[in-house]
Amino acid sequence: MSPDGSEGTPESGNADPRDNDNAVRHDREEDSVSNATRLSARLIYEVVRRDGEEELRRPMSSLIFSATAAGILMGLSVLGEAILRRHLPNQPSSFLLENFGYSLGFIVVIFGRMQLFTENTITTVLPVIARPERQCLMDMLRLWGVVLAANVVGTMIAAGFLSQTPVISPEVKDAFVQISKHAVEMAPGESFVRALPAGMLVAAIVWMMPSAEGNAFFIVLTFTWLIAVGDFTHIIAGSVEMGYLLMIGEIGIGVGVLGFFLPVLAGNVIGGTAIFTLLAWGQVRNEVKHGTGLGRHG
Repeated sequence: MSPDGSEGTPESGNADPRDNDNAVRHDREEDSVSNATRLSARLIYEVVRRDGEEELRRPMSSLIFSATAAGILMGLSVLGEAILRRHLPNQPSSFLLENFGYSLGFIVVIFGRMQLFTENTITTVLPVIARPERQCLMDMLRLWGVVLAANVVGTMIAAGFLSQTPVISPEVKDAFVQISKHAVEMAPGESFVRALPAGMLVAAIVWMMPSAEGNAFFIVLTFTWLIAVGDFTHIIAGSVEMGYLLMIGEIGIGVGVLGFFLPVLAGNVIGGTAIFTLLAWGQVRNEVKHGTGLGRHG
C-alpha cells in the first residue's frame, strides 16, 4: 500500500511478480521452440562450408595419414559383409542383412573424422562455389588428389593384408571373392551409372550430419547400407575389392583401372559434386548472395 492507502502500481516500482514469472516462462517456451525447429538450409550450408574451409587449410602430412588410415579401415566394409554372408542362412532375405556389414568401414571413418574422398566431393566444393578464386580451386584439387591417392594406398594395404595372410578363414575368403567380383566385374558403363547414386548418398550424409543430433549413427548406417543393398559402386570401398582381386590374380590391372576404378571415380564425383552440391547450393544461393542472416527456420 502507498502512504495514501492506494495499491501500488508499476510506476511506483511495485511491479506484479507474476509478470516476471510470465516473462521467464515465455523465454523458456521460445528456447524450446528454437531447439525443436529444424536447422535451416542456409545454416547447414554454413556448417558444411566452414568445415570445408578448415579441411582446405589442413597440413599435407595430416591429410596423408588421415586418408591412408581411412583407406585401411574401409576394408572393414567388405570384410563385415563377407563375414555376415558366411554365417547367415542361405535365404533370399539374408542379402538385406549381410549388407549391414558394408556400413562398418563408413561408421569408423566418418565418426573418426578421417579423410574419405567421397565426403570431400561436397565439403570442399562449397567453399569453391562461395569463393570462386583460383587459389581456392587449386587448394581443393590438391586436397582431392592427396586424399584419393592416400585412400587408395590404404585400401591396397588392407587388400594385401586380407589376401596374403591367414587372418580370415577360407570360407570368409570365398565370400570376400564373391562380393568383390560382383562389384568389380560390372561393365564400365554400368559401374559409372551405379556410382552416381553412391556419390549422392555419401554427399547426403555430409549434408544431414549438422542437423542429425542424436540420429547421426542411424543416418550413416542407413545410407551406407542403401549403397550396398542397391548395388551402387563406391570408389574407396570398391578399391578394397579391386585390390583384393588383383592380388589373388582374378583380374588384371587393365580391367581393374579402366573397367572399374576410373568409371566409378567419375560417377562418384559427378554424383557427389555436380549433382548434389549444385542442388544444395541452389537452396541457399539467393540467401547467401543477399546476405540473409542465419536462422533455424527452413
